[in-house]
Amino acid sequence: MEILGAITNWIKVLNDIVWGPIMLILILGTGFFLMIGLKFMPIFKLAYGSRMLWQGRDPSLGEGDISSFNALMTSLSATIGTGNIAGVATAIFLGGPGALFWMWITALVGMATKYAEAVLAVHYRETDANGSKVGGPMYYIKNGLGERFAWLGTTFAIFGALAGFGIGNTIQANSVADALYSKFSISHTVTGIIIALLVGAVLLGGIKRIGHVAGKLVPFMALSYVIAAGIILILNAEKVPDAFNLIFTYAFTPVAATGGFAGAAVWAAIRFGVARGIFSNEAGLGSAPIVHALAMTNSPVRQGTVAMIGTFIDTIIVCSMTGLVIIVSGVWSSGETGASLSALAFESAMPGIGGYIVTLGLSVFAFTTILGWSIYSEKCVEYLFGVKAVIPFRILWVLAVPIGAMANLSLIWLVADTLNALMAIPNLIALLLLSPIVFKLTKTYFSK
Repeated sequence: MEILGAITNWIKVLNDIVWGPIMLILILGTGFFLMIGLKFMPIFKLAYGSRMLWQGRDPSLGEGDISSFNALMTSLSATIGTGNIAGVATAIFLGGPGALFWMWITALVGMATKYAEAVLAVHYRETDANGSKVGGPMYYIKNGLGERFAWLGTTFAIFGALAGFGIGNTIQANSVADALYSKFSISHTVTGIIIALLVGAVLLGGIKRIGHVAGKLVPFMALSYVIAAGIILILNAEKVPDAFNLIFTYAFTPVAATGGFAGAAVWAAIRFGVARGIFSNEAGLGSAPIVHALAMTNSPVRQGTVAMIGTFIDTIIVCSMTGLVIIVSGVWSSGETGASLSALAFESAMPGIGGYIVTLGLSVFAFTTILGWSIYSEKCVEYLFGVKAVIPFRILWVLAVPIGAMANLSLIWLVADTLNALMAIPNLIALLLLSPIVFKLTKTYFSK
């Protein structure tokens, strides 16, 4: 136990370093740099990106394994999850209503980051031994920066493969198991086995089946959740202006202690708003470009405009709805945190059904996150060991689900969070060094 305690303390120290001010500045700074270099194109071309997303349902737009539309839906399946429900609530609990403002800022600059990631992923993608497209940070590091930087790509792949089993698998299964047990008294074992069977059935069909499932399930679940939150905001329309006032006021001024809320400095609003925003939309981590590299497209820039829409949907729309419901309902200062705070907000606004909406939403979001992250980790494993490692990986991935559902994951949470940050470092280095390529491809595309 002493050894485990020492390891936990060491990882906590490392986590504080890798998610400290330097990392947050690096991620935001990279986003600002790319946004300025792109001359704010991601914001001005939002409507264009939406059109490209809609047109991306056509599977004949170029070489690839899944349609451009399904690539984004698969990416969203991995990002729309516990971060949108529990992560937003945690940010508000620790940083106050102003944290939501800094989540918005993170998302806006994150659109430039996500765009650049997808552009490079498609531009430098390869074809593997099975004839499938592969790409992502490890490939644009190797092919874009040269062999002397290949170790950096390998480092990303190692962190990505390991992080997936935490943040993208066991933690998600555990979140679902906890939610279903507390609401419906379903045992963790039963939940773990059912999720494992469902995940296994989808994984048998590979990336194409995952893309097909994500393309159907993600729009439905996201729209249903947003509609439910929208109804609450409409029923409490008179409180919405005050909610925005709290958000903008406390983004720049400290929050005094009130009710169960301990109070928070401006730095807390910035820190937790940025950190939870990144946790939610994953801009800069390097995960999403792995699946965008598989898209059927003949243009890196076209897929980049589709990818940046994902950050807008995830944070500006879905996270905002959660945050506004929490603030409008008045329970943000109750002392609750995480998914419990979100459930309390929905339940207080829609007695009898609000809690079920959050529980079911969290369950479906977490399930699709397991599917989306399976692709990320699988492609990292394939990069390290070749296509022969794919089937063994999928077996391990399915077996990890029930283990996660039944285990105590406090240490896994900490390790996974640390690995996520370590994934970001090689990716951000590559984005900065390869930014001239992104700017050139963008200028050439839009000049036509």
